Amino acid sequence: MATRILIERKVKPDCLADFLELSLQLRALAMRQPGYISGETLGSTENDGRHLIISTWHSLAAWKEWENNPERQKIARKMVKLLDGKPIVRAFAEM
Repeated sequence: MATRILIERKVKPDCLADFLELSLQLRALAMRQPGYISGETLGSTENDGRHLIISTWHSLAAWKEWENNPERQKIARKMVKLLDGKPIVRAFAEM
């Protein structure tokens, strides 16, 4: 059963370019991760710096493996410096 992971992040003003670059790096790595199916990045239509990343994984266990991947964690630490607040991560399974 596929699992979708939704990550909402609020990017600080003037950090969008760096955020998008790190997002691309994460996506490139994720594409090589076992269990990864797809992903997309959406920006709020309210132009308030909020971005939603939606990724699809074969299972929650596959996502957890990716979440704990040292390369992912290294990039995520860089990304945190660009954010206004903590990311909100939610997992949803197909019903």
